[in-house]
Amino acid sequence: MRYDPTNNNLRNLIIGAEQKVPLSDGKEVTAINFDNAATTPILYSVLKEINQFAPWYSSVHRGAGYKSKVSSDIYEQGREVVQSFVNSDKEKDIVIFTKNTTESINMLSFILSQQKYHQKVILSTSMEHAANDLPWRDKFKVDYVEIDKQGRLSIEDLEDKLIRYRGSVKLVSVTGASNVTGYLNPIHKIAALAHKYDAKILVDGAQLVPHTTVDMKAFDTVEHIDYLAFSSHKMYAPFGSGVLIGPKDDFMETNPFLQGGGAIRLVTPGRVQWDEPAGKEEAGTPNIMGVVALTAAIKTLQSVGMDTIYKLEKALYDYAISHMKNIPDIKFYSDPFKGDTISVIPFNLLGIHHDILPLILSGEAGIAVRNGFFCTHPYCERLLGLSENDTLQKYEEDDALFPGMVRVSFGFYNNYKEIDRFINIQNIIAEDKEYYLSKYSKVLSLTQINKEVGRCTNRTNFGC
Repeated sequence: MRYDPTNNNLRNLIIGAEQKVPLSDGKEVTAINFDNAATTPILYSVLKEINQFAPWYSSVHRGAGYKSKVSSDIYEQGREVVQSFVNSDKEKDIVIFTKNTTESINMLSFILSQQKYHQKVILSTSMEHAANDLPWRDKFKVDYVEIDKQGRLSIEDLEDKLIRYRGSVKLVSVTGASNVTGYLNPIHKIAALAHKYDAKILVDGAQLVPHTTVDMKAFDTVEHIDYLAFSSHKMYAPFGSGVLIGPKDDFMETNPFLQGGGAIRLVTPGRVQWDEPAGKEEAGTPNIMGVVALTAAIKTLQSVGMDTIYKLEKALYDYAISHMKNIPDIKFYSDPFKGDTISVIPFNLLGIHHDILPLILSGEAGIAVRNGFFCTHPYCERLLGLSENDTLQKYEEDDALFPGMVRVSFGFYNNYKEIDRFINIQNIIAEDKEYYLSKYSKVLSLTQINKEVGRCTNRTNFGC
């Protein structure tokens, strides 16, 4: 079956899909969002669920009133929805609600740092987002699994490192899908290798869970995923909720990541008795609106079908690549013709700086894309052919625009007509670079270039 995004009605599920935005000449055009890897738009079903729940909004686990009981029940039911969505073990696993994937991984690093002192090594990879790199650095010895010339993870190097560390690896921490190249990592093969050498696996699912079926698998299988983290804001749900899933036993004897009300059973002047997980890890007032939004989004994604979503987005990806490859001076930073990917394409239009091209696309065609290093600095440096010294030197050159790349990323609601508009404006730009450089270099001032590495905002060249 050929999946044709032009002929599906899933666009009707999205709020703002037909929103008009102004161009540089003052005219208006329907906006095109090709920045879904950063944040997706909102589903109508999510907003509907929020509005229906709003009259019942109350404290969670903190009141005897009827509304409080309703809110508490909905909050706990959210855990069940999440577990079913990724086939987590409902007896052995717990679902902890967090702010986002970043908080989930920071929480897990704190928890694991309190356990098994003889296992002190974390194997991360050279393709990780900062959220799955930095939290490990100050608590463990971290080593990085290599990537090949195309930016794909080396499974051979992973096993070599597992053998070399001889049982001292606590965790293999790996992205399920790259936020830069879109590459899908073989998470179950990686899990089997990790377990073979007495390590566990964390999958950063921020870019994986919204795009394809994820199965954590049973505890008694070698392919079982021990920990999984993901965020609602990449799954068509607002209000800032995230998820960490892992074995309940791993959270029993440790101090919580956050301490305060809701995490405790009893406090005296000299003693604290913590609640059981997951409650112990959810100090403060729970984000019930975020959980309602997330569960509503999950139900809608399930009704569409994750297999359908993957195939629709893959059709968009293939269509875009087949036309982008013919744009003069286009340069890709992934291998778009081999292997499985999600719908993410990193590229540059040679002769147009990556800070300027998004401004042109927005001002001339109403197209939103992302540019920079996408909070995945070492990976992007490698893809661009930069050494660490190269990067540091360029960073210190105040008069030089820092290197980077442009990223387009599709959601299931995008269509071929939008891609056609994108291809058309790219061809126009490529044919008259001097004109567009002159026009938009005036818009881009050097003050927009944020020199604080690691700080990510919508308008910096380090954009996430």
